[in-house]
Amino acid sequence: MANNLIVTSSPHIQDSATTRKLMGHVIIALLPTVAASAIIFGWEALLLTGVTVAACVGFEALYCLLMKKKNPVGDLSAVVTGILLAFNMPVTMVHELYIPIIGAFIAVVLVKQLFGGLGMNFANPAIVARIVLAISFTDSMTRWVFPQNGVDVLASATPLAANPPADGQTLMTLLMGNYGGVIGETCAITLLLGGVYLIATKTINAVLPIAYLGTVAVFSILAGQNALVQLLSGGLLLGAFFMATDYVTSPFTFTGKLAFGIGLGLLTCLIRFYANMPEGVSYSILIMNLLVPYLNVLTRQKPLGARKEKKHKENTGEGGAKA
Repeated sequence: MANNLIVTSSPHIQDSATTRKLMGHVIIALLPTVAASAIIFGWEALLLTGVTVAACVGFEALYCLLMKKKNPVGDLSAVVTGILLAFNMPVTMVHELYIPIIGAFIAVVLVKQLFGGLGMNFANPAIVARIVLAISFTDSMTRWVFPQNGVDVLASATPLAANPPADGQTLMTLLMGNYGGVIGETCAITLLLGGVYLIATKTINAVLPIAYLGTVAVFSILAGQNALVQLLSGGLLLGAFFMATDYVTSPFTFTGKLAFGIGLGLLTCLIRFYANMPEGVSYSILIMNLLVPYLNVLTRQKPLGARKEKKHKENTGEGGAKA
């Protein structure tokens, strides 16, 4: 017969997307914030980003060379990790470049490669590296600066710590990023543009970031906080669009993504409002990353044509004679 049916194993739905293409979209989405960090904090922000990217790529290539594995640097995942790691550091880290290099080693070698490489890591590499560095080098990781004063002047507090009023000037400052903080979390406009680009190109699913941001907004209102300040401050936008949406460490079902986002929002607000630290995005993402395997199991879809076990047994008489 001319039209014979060909039976093959799954997957049956194919797509032209590759890891390199997806990571390329993420890099494009991050570029506006890279440019904004250079404008706000100066050329030192570009130096810091370049060092972390080079360190991540270098450690990945060196590890694979030593372990005689195929070099995956071409998939650009190490580049994305390097940019995100830099975004989680203050610009003053250019004076202590050994710290970003340590962070790159933690992210690429300890979190990613030792667990089997891309697709096998249990948590977002950049998130784990930031938390480890924040605990190990607390003073250096919290040495924020006022952009207009240069890298040698310390800022007194980030907007989350200062808890500013939500007037027009404050909101414009948060949107433009002209305040102290890490280099990739201050300019809300570029982060939003990057997030919209990722959604428009279908690089990420909009369910997760919308659930995350929506939960933070609702919880903030219920807790008597200003929702706009909470949404535009700290690492929320960076985490919601670029870190929580990591393919490997986020659920793959619609329900799982929804639950994941809500869980992130609740944890972030609980840490921000009731813990002894102003920010909770990194810890929230790490905690929820560890719960992803359970969310995938609890929210997995029923196979097409599958029958309920109980009903099947009743119909076949396996469960005993019906009354």
